[in-house]
Amino acid sequence: MSFRSQEQNQRTLFLLLLLAASTPSPKACLVYNLGNGSSVNCHPTAEPPHHLPADTVYLAVEFFNLTQLPANILQDASNLQELHLSNNRLENLSAEFLLPVPQLKVLDLTHNALSQLPPGLFQASAALHTLVLKENCLEVLRASWLNGLKALAYLDLSGNRLQMLPPGLLANLTALQILDLGDNQLEVLPSDLLRGPLRLERLHLESNRLRVLGGDLLAPQPGLRYLFLQNNSLATVAAGAFQGLQELDMLDLSDNLLTSVPTGLWASLGQPARAMKEGFDISSNPWVCDENLGHLYRWLMANKDTMFSRKDTLCAGPEDMKGRALLEVAMSQ
Repeated sequence: MSFRSQEQNQRTLFLLLLLAASTPSPKACLVYNLGNGSSVNCHPTAEPPHHLPADTVYLAVEFFNLTQLPANILQDASNLQELHLSNNRLENLSAEFLLPVPQLKVLDLTHNALSQLPPGLFQASAALHTLVLKENCLEVLRASWLNGLKALAYLDLSGNRLQMLPPGLLANLTALQILDLGDNQLEVLPSDLLRGPLRLERLHLESNRLRVLGGDLLAPQPGLRYLFLQNNSLATVAAGAFQGLQELDMLDLSDNLLTSVPTGLWASLGQPARAMKEGFDISSNPWVCDENLGHLYRWLMANKDTMFSRKDTLCAGPEDMKGRALLEVAMSQ
């Protein structure tokens, strides 16, 4: 073998060794430098980490079906800002779990098996901005579970098994802007539910079992911009339910049991006060298109340009009106 060939073979061997050394083990988590610290991403087939770089700011341990986390996993990660633990099978968290990470801003626990939270879990979480607990096994909530969340702006409790909510649940969540309670089993809501947040902007109550929307529920939130009430069992909406909601840009009341609504319900919504920027949907309700809907007809004519699902907004009665489009009836008045 010539010296040149031997040199080329040695160079090739060196490059292969270098490549092997730089290629992460399939059991290792992926670690990236974000500039402000390390990002650690762990997904199967990697193994959940037992130790983290001291400068870790982002940690994802997802899709492992873990029933519990490695002990002291957060102990050396005092700079952690985002923690993603979705798609595991976590049933319990210790009250001390978040103590080592006081700078945490995002906690995502989507699709686990949590049925409760330990009181004191958020005692050191004054910086937490986003808390996602969707698709767990929560049947009840305690206001005490949320103590300490002074900066919380986004709370997602959707896709659980909640049947009722305690009074004062949000009393201390003054910074809350988005609340998602969709896809639960709620039949009634406490009248003080929205007392606490200073400026709630988005409220998701869709896909529950609500039958009545009271007149006091939304009153503490005149700045509400998005309201989702679709796919409930609403048959009654109080005359003053939307009073004062002068910034509402989206209202979804579709897929309920509304046959009529009280005079004055729409007074503060849409035109002539101000147009809804996103629109409204009242489709798939069994509307009885008689003289009792006169005020709704007039409101529809003023706001028809922002109406969704016109072809699915139909009269269910009286018999001679059945199947006619509600907007068509309104235009004929």
